[in-house]
Amino acid sequence: MGRFGRSWELAKSSWSVLRADLELLWLPVISFAATLVTGALFFVPIWAMSTTDDIDGSTSMSPLSWVLIALAYVALAYVTIFFNAALIHAADERMRGGDPTVGSALRGAAGRAGAILPWAIVSATVSVILRAIQERAGILGRIVAGIAGIAWSLVTFLVLPILVIEGIGVGTAIKRSSEMFKRTWGEQVIANAGIGLVSLVAILAGLPLLLLAASGVGVLAAVGIGAFVLWVGAVVAVTSALSVIYQTALYHYAVNGMPPEAFARVDLRNSFAAKR
Repeated sequence: MGRFGRSWELAKSSWSVLRADLELLWLPVISFAATLVTGALFFVPIWAMSTTDDIDGSTSMSPLSWVLIALAYVALAYVTIFFNAALIHAADERMRGGDPTVGSALRGAAGRAGAILPWAIVSATVSVILRAIQERAGILGRIVAGIAGIAWSLVTFLVLPILVIEGIGVGTAIKRSSEMFKRTWGEQVIANAGIGLVSLVAILAGLPLLLLAASGVGVLAAVGIGAFVLWVGAVVAVTSALSVIYQTALYHYAVNGMPPEAFARVDLRNSFAAKR
């Protein structure tokens, strides 16, 4: 079986884990809602404090606004990471033979609330730095920032499972994730690309709903657009959960040398072989 074939099998194995606990799909939904609320709590005051120049129409912000923007980056990163941590805790519980629920997943993430806060700060800081490089260094800056962003996401791919499952510090977690990356980088890239491809195909499958909206007016158009938005939201929720479950399975194999039971039919010995 080729690499892409193994990655497809990994995606299907991730689905078999999620299918046993479909209620966990509420976690991405709650995460999205919490992100909207958190963004509003920060950016509404920022907008209210901003002033517009009557002459050239430019907008200026006070030092407090910039402080709130920095805090918003960290808060939004923390919300995403917290609910991903909940999914990781649930996937880990299922792979160990347990029966996770939304409540147990949230309690597991809450138990690591302090450990994941520094990771949220690091993630937000790296994001801001890369964005600054993209905006201020022209085409070359965009290329460099893009390459650096991909490298960072791959090297730190297993940081969150390490933080959630082992409860160690961020510095140690980044180091351990980097070491595991040396053994698993090929599958990290291909499997996530495979899940992303599935997501794209599923979203395209919902295009007839947009055609329905375009062909109608009034209520029919509103129904078509609303149905398409709900479909895209469902696809994003499922694929994001699959990615986190795969991430947890990859952690288990990298640490224990044995695949979780749900992934036993995939030849992980070849999938995660150390590169020579």
